[in-house]
Amino acid sequence: QVQLVESGGGLVQPGGSLRLSCAASGSIRSIPSMAWYRAAPGQERELVAISPLIGGPNYADSVKDRFTISRNSAKNTVYLQMNSLESGDTGVFYCNARIIDKDWRMDDYWGQGTQVTVSS
Repeated sequence: QVQLVESGGGLVQPGGSLRLSCAASGSIRSIPSMAWYRAAPGQERELVAISPLIGGPNYADSVKDRFTISRNSAKNTVYLQMNSLESGDTGVFYCNARIIDKDWRMDDYWGQGTQVTVSS
């Protein structure tokens, strides 16, 4: 069994910062990619940032130069540092990980979601 646990959401004023964390645990052999998605109110989930095991990160145009995704491979953890937050960043943020387990099965896993609200 594999589990993703997120933390770090909350209420922040425009221009403020938040840092999200997501830790993967369980029967893990390798994690080819870890990513963050956002579901804005009334909208579908969309990719915010992705960090592959090989290669550099990629970001949605709307968050470039404001958000930074990073990984600690030793801890199977991914972070999302969000700066200069705007009201349009409000939504539920979900962690995603593509994981190869110890039986060599690959699958996508999701965290439970964490609410980020940007408001004055």
